[in-house]
Amino acid sequence: MLRSMIYKLDDWGRPGWLAAMIGGFVVFWPVGLVILSYMIWSGRMRCNTWAYAYGDEPRARWERKIDRVQAKMDRMRSFFGDRESRSAERAPHFSPTGNRAFDDYREDTLNKLEQEADEFRSFLDRLRHAKDKAEFDLFMAERRSQASKDEPRDVTP
Repeated sequence: MLRSMIYKLDDWGRPGWLAAMIGGFVVFWPVGLVILSYMIWSGRMRCNTWAYAYGDEPRARWERKIDRVQAKMDRMRSFFGDRESRSAERAPHFSPTGNRAFDDYREDTLNKLEQEADEFRSFLDRLRHAKDKAEFDLFMAERRSQASKDEPRDVTP
């Protein structure tokens, strides 16, 4: 019964909840206080944040926050990227360490990893293609068998 009342008040929106709260205060003040507490706790008042007061949705706020963080990260990358010369083909955070042997080893290892990643991607593409071809061949075989069953057979005595 309580859930059905909550669903009914949710259908009416905030005016319904405010009317229930005022009615609760008029009938018996602890009931109104309980309704007010529930409204604040469940977020139905939507007065607990600045954004809700101005009609802002949580998803839009989250997207703006992500955009701000991304802009800060881009500024940091450009700041640190300008301080040292970096190779264009490699990620900007791989700067020379001063130890040529280690830098050569790192470069060789990264090249091997990139080559393995490319080979793995091509393997996955071949695997997907083979799976798609097998599914298509099965579909065509089923279609042919269905078509041969549906065709009337010419029976001559």
